[in-house]
Amino acid sequence: MDIFIQALSVVQAILFLIGAALGIWGIVNLLEGYGSDNPGAKSQGIKQFVAGAGVVLIGIVLVPLLANLFSVT
Repeated sequence: MDIFIQALSVVQAILFLIGAALGIWGIVNLLEGYGSDNPGAKSQGIKQFVAGAGVVLIGIVLVPLLANLFSVT
């Protein structure tokens, strides 16, 4: 069961990194949209940033709950 908890911590770290990368990419697209006055790029940047924040929240909130669900005390 200990390996399952370790695997969940690795999954949590991976989700955090993917979400952060997606959020940073969204911020870059958002700023690029403001620089070229492109509403499509602005919209895509906001959507990517929010999606990245959602992935980070899943990694921070739901993965520990899953670990607690399967932990044996």
